[in-house]
Amino acid sequence: MAAQEEAAALRAIYGADFQLLSHSESEGITFQIGETYKHHARKVQLKVTFQLPPGYPNCLPDISISSDQLSRKQCSDLKWDLQQYAVTLLSQPIVYELMMWLQQNFENSLGQPTAGKADEGDNQQNQGNSGDGTWMALLHLDHMRAKAKYIRSIEKWTSDLSLTGRLMFMGKLILILLQGERKDIKEYLVLQKTTKVDVDSSGKRCKEKMISVLYEEKLQAEHVRLTSFSVKEFASGCELHQEFEDLGLSDLYDKFVQF
Repeated sequence: MAAQEEAAALRAIYGADFQLLSHSESEGITFQIGETYKHHARKVQLKVTFQLPPGYPNCLPDISISSDQLSRKQCSDLKWDLQQYAVTLLSQPIVYELMMWLQQNFENSLGQPTAGKADEGDNQQNQGNSGDGTWMALLHLDHMRAKAKYIRSIEKWTSDLSLTGRLMFMGKLILILLQGERKDIKEYLVLQKTTKVDVDSSGKRCKEKMISVLYEEKLQAEHVRLTSFSVKEFASGCELHQEFEDLGLSDLYDKFVQF
């Protein structure tokens, strides 16, 4: 159950970069996460595969790392370092922590620049796909039963993580717009998926299992940079659309919000 919940949370966090490979009672859950890292001003695409056995998290996951831009030895060395860190986290869900470790230690772990051909589009990629700078995510919540408590939790998380944006209500529609560092947005998603923030139909505290990431990308020039986080209620779709339009996000409304 812990492995399934963690896989669901990771799918929400990484979106299209998460790929479920297999799931069985005898073998556990296997999935792959793709991420882009910087190594001496170069972009390196990495694929990290985790197999969570039935005994997880009381036993370590099996990890494999591959990249077309790294040598086999570099991938092996990176895997070794990651496994050594994993040992220190035993008996708790650790995949997200391992991915964060990679983000923070990737360059130091590899050491010298990788051999091989340079990326021709490096400068353009640095501008368009870098994990640095301000990112934006649009999330959809299915419902809120303990609305006041839920809102307080969201406001606390966004404040603690220095995220700005909007919590928007329109009828039964609930949207969360976040802006900030990509790592902080991902940390927010972990909190959203792993904290008992709402109540179920019987009034028992429960985790958020029905959140979906509609959009996640680096903030573009035409998008308004928000300076605070606020909660807004809209009486109609027209009012909600106007809010998106004022933020330079009409394309997001048309693609993801208009039902």
